[in-house]
Amino acid sequence: MTAVAPPWALLAELTHACPLRCGYCSNPVELVGRSAELTTEQWAGVFRQAGDLGVVHTHLSGGEPLLRRDLPELVAAADTAGLYTQLVTSGVGLGERRLAGLVESGLRSVQLSVQHADPDAAERIAGAKAFAVKERAARLVREAGLPLGINAVLHRGNLDALDGLIRLAVDWGADRLELAHTQYHGWALRNRAALLPTPGQVERARSTVARWREQLGRTPELVWVAPDLLDATPKPCMGGWGRISLTVAPDGTVLPCPAASSLPGLDPPNVREHRLDRIWRESKAFNAFRGESWMPEPCRGCALRTTDHGGCRCQAHALTGDPARTDPACRHAPDHSLVRDLVRAPRRLAYAYREAPREAPREVQRQVQREVQREEGT
Repeated sequence: MTAVAPPWALLAELTHACPLRCGYCSNPVELVGRSAELTTEQWAGVFRQAGDLGVVHTHLSGGEPLLRRDLPELVAAADTAGLYTQLVTSGVGLGERRLAGLVESGLRSVQLSVQHADPDAAERIAGAKAFAVKERAARLVREAGLPLGINAVLHRGNLDALDGLIRLAVDWGADRLELAHTQYHGWALRNRAALLPTPGQVERARSTVARWREQLGRTPELVWVAPDLLDATPKPCMGGWGRISLTVAPDGTVLPCPAASSLPGLDPPNVREHRLDRIWRESKAFNAFRGESWMPEPCRGCALRTTDHGGCRCQAHALTGDPARTDPACRHAPDHSLVRDLVRAPRRLAYAYREAPREAPREVQRQVQREVQREEGT
């Protein structure tokens, strides 16, 4: 067997419980219950094994990791194992005393999710009144002297408000703003029809990011995660399947990427039964799509195969039913027409509005009219 380089990153999904109800959430539809979560001691063992394996960075995520009462102990265990700890949070539950305890335990940075710059719109998207809580959490993180990252998942409902999101990140003192287009897994896949933006929205947003980068320079760092369905260029799965990172789900299931639990026949291993080093190097799940031998054409003969690694296996499965197919996001994929049809859907809706506006319910008419006006720049 070819030697496998060690991973450097661990996504520790401490819980699937969350106070928010975001329609773009990529967590599995079948969530892990609280009673099935790893214990404090089991997570501490995961962190020790990850450090021994070569991991240097862990995202403490969820759901909402602040719902774990033992979070200070988990942070301390990861820090003791030599891992750089970043809390990925909604901010709900991050008070001054809670944050101080986490910092004392070894927390190194915080990534805060934001849904929209307008409080009412943000709370509609999140399904909870949390905007003021997030603003306070950002202030507390800055006062504690920790690096602050903000993550905004982009979709049809907030893409036209990108100026406000970037301005918010500047005003809240963020060091980094990640503008990540929705990845259609889990709940986001269920809600794809409502989330997928129009090509016009994406191009306007791309121009907005370029303008702000020129205006701001390097602070905050603006990271634009492109919408592969609209760009016709697949993204490598987490830097390549089983290449640089691994995910441990709340129940101890170990995955090459957070969405891989949806793939049929993968039979992912669990840390309750196997050590991380063995899982990383020897498991069927992690070796399923490593290298190039699994690739079909046109991937196998494509010059980009070493950079995009055939695209996203979970997206290929979601669109075609076969995780070994070329990612349909690629313009060269045999199934690319599936993506073209999805992208054209908002425009077909606009056409229907122009042709027969009286047949649609009033609110649908208004929504489509707004989209048509944005597309036409009126």
